[in-house]
Formats: sequence, C-alpha cells, structure tokens
Amino acid sequence: MTQDKSERVQQVFDSASTRYDLMNDLMSLGVHRLLKRIALERTGVRAGHLVLDLAGGTGDMTKLLAHAVGDEGRVVLADANGAMLDLGRERLLNRGILGVEYVVASAECLPFARSTFDCLVCAFGFRNFSDQEAASAECRRVLKSGGRLVILEFSIPKNASLARAFRLYKSGWPMLGRAVVGDAAPYDYLVESIETHPSPDAVSLILSDHGFEDVRWHGLLGGVVTLHTARA
Repeated sequence: MTQDKSERVQQVFDSASTRYDLMNDLMSLGVHRLLKRIALERTGVRAGHLVLDLAGGTGDMTKLLAHAVGDEGRVVLADANGAMLDLGRERLLNRGILGVEYVVASAECLPFARSTFDCLVCAFGFRNFSDQEAASAECRRVLKSGGRLVILEFSIPKNASLARAFRLYKSGWPMLGRAVVGDAAPYDYLVESIETHPSPDAVSLILSDHGFEDVRWHGLLGGVVTLHTARA
C-alpha cells in the first residue's frame, strides 16, 4: 500500500513538475506565497542555522529560509522527486541563491545524522508521505534537541459550509491541470490526497507519539490550511 502511494506520488510530480509553480499560483490565487511567509515567521530561524526544507519541491520555501539563515547558515532542500529538485536548483541558482544543498531523499529514510538540523520545514508535502509515522520519527531524529518543526498542510475546514465551498473550489483543479499542464491526473490526486489526509488533531497525535513536544496547530484561511508547530 505504501509502495503504491510512493510510486503514484512520483508519477504525479514527474508529470506536473514543469508547470508546478504556475499551477500553485493559479490554484491558490497566489495565497500560497503568503502562507509560506507565515510559516517562515513561526520557524524562529536566524542567521547561522542549519535548516532542512523537506519535500521542498521547486524551492519556494528554501528561498525564504536561505535569506533568513544568511551566509553563515545553510539550507538543505530535500525532495523524493529528482525532476522537482532539478527545477528547484535551476530556479534558485538563477536567482543568485547559493549555499543550498540539494538531496534526493525519502522522508521515511532521511540520509542525515541524528541531531543535525536546527529547524525542519515541510510545506504542503506531509500528506504525500507514504508512511507519515515513519516520516515523523525521521523528522524527530534529524532535529537537534529543542529544534523546531513547522508543517504547512491542506486540511478540511470544520465549518460545514466552508468545507462544501472548498470542495467545490478544488473540484475545478483537475480541469485547470488539463488545460495548463495537459494532464488532469496530478490534480485528481491532489484533490484525493487532501480529502484522505488525517485531521489536524490526528497529525498532532502522530507527532506527539514520535517524541515531539509543545505540539500545536493553527487553522489558516478558515481551516483550509493548517500550520503545525512542534519542538524536538
């Protein structure tokens, strides 16, 4: 089951990679950029820190983090999909952002030593992990004691009217994907992955079970997105 999901996620992002950033802007009306800045503020990242941007895709979050850690720090951009990572590298280098390390890595088996990072950020990637329990354990392992975990992820609003409106809104994403990318399948998967993703309370329980402390979550955009924070 987990292997099937992993293979499907790889196929989805291989198909969508070249227009990934454009589709994010279209689907969110650009709001995803504001949400990532909010997540950055909650990291507490400062100059000199070593930060892991997990499932960082084409590097939106890495760009923000790289500015925050400065020349004294370093950001590692890790993603399971090599095509996405290549686009992220090209995009960041073209913007003059250096000092970033690029690593193809599965969240369930991270190639980093214990207690490596001051902060770990995962923006809209947690729901794609084939084994969220194993990924949470790995996130805890590679964070330094007291290190910060910040997860930004879609969720289903608790308000029934808003939940219906969100479902109606995202039902148009596959059609948009077909028009822009030439393939609706990645966005059929996106809609499905949001619907089947665990609730914010369930994600918090997973994090607590794997050793995280001060686990909290905050609903954004009426609960369409959830910001999770925790301390190793």
